[in-house]
Amino acid sequence: MSLRYLSKVVLVTGGSKGIGRGIVRVFVQNGAKVVFCARGAAAGEALEAELNQSGPGSCKFICCDVSKEEDIKRLVATAVQLHGHIDCLVNNAGWHPPHKPTDQTTAQEFRDLLDLNLVSYFLASKLALPHLRRQRGNIINVSSLVGVIGQKDAAPYVATKGAITSMTKAMAVDESRYHVRVNSISPGNVLTPLWEELAGRTPDAARAIETGENAQLMGRMGTEAECGLAALYLAADATFCTGVDLLLSGGAELDYGFKNQIPS
Repeated sequence: MSLRYLSKVVLVTGGSKGIGRGIVRVFVQNGAKVVFCARGAAAGEALEAELNQSGPGSCKFICCDVSKEEDIKRLVATAVQLHGHIDCLVNNAGWHPPHKPTDQTTAQEFRDLLDLNLVSYFLASKLALPHLRRQRGNIINVSSLVGVIGQKDAAPYVATKGAITSMTKAMAVDESRYHVRVNSISPGNVLTPLWEELAGRTPDAARAIETGENAQLMGRMGTEAECGLAALYLAADATFCTGVDLLLSGGAELDYGFKNQIPS
């Protein structure tokens, strides 16, 4: 089987777990040279060791807090120092806080989430763009289905994801003159460590996961690997797509569901 991104340089934020891990894995499996980051060193170093043994591409883990501009500068500089250029930036780092009503959420909690989930995407794009323009490369922003359809008790998170989708389209317009494509992926329910962690905060974790599975027409959650393949498609194959938001949702947004929420 041919390698679909052979020798291309890919920078992935939040790449040690969950969707990011799936993206890093698929790109390495398709011959790319991946530089990825996360705050926790143990998981990142373990993934780096695993993938560099199996190839056929390679990867390098960098410990980085994307809520800090200096860390993002160091990340981009390291990728260029190692490989000379960048072909693709995947903005993925982020967090879904435990569900909480708006009137119980502080302004500072909202600001902190904006810095992590949204401003980091802007800064990484800004700093990578000079290199992407030279390569006529592309940016892939990991957004969320809830940025389009909403989610209960998650207004700050939904706001960050809706902004990511809108920023993707605006940046696609701006960067078209430089032949840089900018697209986004909006996953629905994907079974990741974060999803399992949030389910574990409910009274019945197994029931929460079952409810998550039943939200899709396909009767299951998505996988990390499917997210990776979607990103690879946008980077390698979707060469006439820019400003596109690819719903990776299993049909969760289709048909009617129970919506009437009667206060208890």
